[in-house]
Amino acid sequence: MRTRPSFLRATALLATIIAAATPSLSVLAFAQAQQVQAAKTRTVGTVKAVSGSGSGITLTTDAGLEITVVLQPSTRLLRLAPGQTDLKAATPAQPQDVEVGDRLLAAGTPGEDGKSVTASSAVIMKKSDITAKQQKEREDWRKRGVGGVVKTVDAGIGTVTISTGTMGGNSVAVHTTKQTIIRRYAPDSVKFDDAKPGTLEQIKPGDQLRARGTKSDDGKELAAEEIVSGTFRNVAGTVVSVDANNSTITVTDLMTKRPVTMKITGDSQMHKLPPMMAQRIAARLKGSVPGAPGGGQAAPASSEGPPSGAGGPRPGGTPDFQQMLSRMPAASLTDLQKGDAVMIVATEGSAENPSSAIILLSGVEPILTAAPSQASTILSPWNLSAGGNIGTGDTP
Repeated sequence: MRTRPSFLRATALLATIIAAATPSLSVLAFAQAQQVQAAKTRTVGTVKAVSGSGSGITLTTDAGLEITVVLQPSTRLLRLAPGQTDLKAATPAQPQDVEVGDRLLAAGTPGEDGKSVTASSAVIMKKSDITAKQQKEREDWRKRGVGGVVKTVDAGIGTVTISTGTMGGNSVAVHTTKQTIIRRYAPDSVKFDDAKPGTLEQIKPGDQLRARGTKSDDGKELAAEEIVSGTFRNVAGTVVSVDANNSTITVTDLMTKRPVTMKITGDSQMHKLPPMMAQRIAARLKGSVPGAPGGGQAAPASSEGPPSGAGGPRPGGTPDFQQMLSRMPAASLTDLQKGDAVMIVATEGSAENPSSAIILLSGVEPILTAAPSQASTILSPWNLSAGGNIGTGDTP
């Protein structure tokens, strides 16, 4: 049976979108929004369950609905790899090839109850293929990527200069061209999947930015193939209240002296800084430890510091918070008490969606005392994927 041209165009569009971004629910949701006039109905989502014969598939759509997709002997079923843009590259598949977690796009006749589709054509993307592609991209971002806080933006020449270290650090000039893919994080999300197409003009000093491309030999420049940026909040202060039932925390901002309420989500990273590490960082910030601003070499590591391999002040430099946080034991909302000092990185938020904590670090009383003016930004540049769905620390 020949596949309908409209379905081929829709599927090719889906593959094109996937080639431009990490395969994800939200990316495919965008593809689902494209209208296909000739097909009676079209649905896309993640396979939740498969019948013994493989002919009946329960699909959780990107809109959150459950649809039963019925595969008939005449259904044309193809397997398309992430990144492929032409169905000519697809391979025939069998119903028994469909597994839980796979992505599936089906076109056909809707059932009278509106909860089923008898598919005339279907395309699957295997979960294992998507995972392999994500892993490859994560490795590429790690090897060929840079990240930091935006210092300057020159849209005229297409260059963004970022600071790649805490409290200043080194600078990297990120050069863009018309071919550079530019994305912008949504105000209420830190997930790469939720990032929207953006422009260089949207980027401003103070934003977080990650880019991947070709680095210069000295590491001070990068010809960017792709960048993602966003505006995020840095808050340092003391806990006013904790509402575990609603997963919120209210903090008195050290700088504005005003209360700020933020959501704690499943993506929020919460950690408590060990007392000895907090004291060492505070001493370094005050300049009382050799190696601090105005000092000599860095203080030696202490056996009473963080758990093995948890990071800490880098020799002659500033605390390596990214390494430290990635290896520190997690904390929970119920661990926080009124009066506790915290440092938070959060989403920008909007009128409809309040800020959500991305990173919350407690046990920071010595740091806030030693450097109150620096405390609100000490976690920057933080990891842009810290709360994201990728979960590796190397990918936006």
